[in-house]
Amino acid sequence: MSLFSIADLHLSMSREKPMDIFGGWWINHTETLENHWISTISEMDTVIIPGDISWALKFEEAKQDLDWLSALPGRKILVKGNHDLWWTSIQKMQNLYNNIEFIQNSSAVYQGYALCGTRGWLCPGESGFDVHDDKIYKRELGRLEFSLASARNRGCAKIIGILHFPPTNERLEPSGFTELFEKYQVEVVVYGHLHGEEAYKYGLQGNRNAVDYRLTSCDFLACKPLQLL
Repeated sequence: MSLFSIADLHLSMSREKPMDIFGGWWINHTETLENHWISTISEMDTVIIPGDISWALKFEEAKQDLDWLSALPGRKILVKGNHDLWWTSIQKMQNLYNNIEFIQNSSAVYQGYALCGTRGWLCPGESGFDVHDDKIYKRELGRLEFSLASARNRGCAKIIGILHFPPTNERLEPSGFTELFEKYQVEVVVYGHLHGEEAYKYGLQGNRNAVDYRLTSCDFLACKPLQLL
C-alpha cells in the first residue's frame, strides 16, 4: 500500500493535441507512462496527480482520458492544473469514478496522512507578476489553507501537500505557500508544471525548514511515478 506521485500527464486520447511535438520523453509518452504505471503500481497503491491531467476543454472530452486513468491500477488523487479547463463540479466528477478522487477545498486520507492541496499560482517576485496574478495567488492561498485545515477535522496529524504550480517564484524565495506548509508542519510537498532541463532549476527541491519538496512533472520523472511512502 505505497504512495506515489506524478504530475502533468497531459493526456489527449483523441489525439487532438499529442505531446510528441515536444520530443524527448513526450514521444509516445502515454504508452511509456502506462507501461511504467502497470509495472510499478498495484491496486492497493495510491497515486497523487498534481494537475494538468488532460488537454480537453470540456468534461465530456476529458472523460476519455479519465476513463483511461481509471482503468490503471490504484487509487488516484487529482488536483487541478492550469490546463485542466475541463474541470467541473466535484460532485459531478466524483459520482463517475470509485478509484479517482478530486481535491478542491477538501482533502483525502492515506494511511493516517491527510493529502491536501490546490492548483497554486505564480508567486510574488516572479517575472511579469502583476495585479491580476496577485488576486489569483491570494485566492489560491485561501484554498490551500482551507484544505490544510480540513486535515485537523479528519483527525490527521500528518500531512502531504499538493500543488500544481511550484511553491515559490523562480528565485526560490519563500512564499505564502511555503509559509502555510511550514505552519501546518507538512512533511512532503509534491508539485509539477515545470518542463525541460532549463525549467527544472526554477523548482524548489529538497528540504527547507523541515518540509521536503518534490518536483514530479511527468518528463522530469521520465514517466515513472515517484514513490513517496
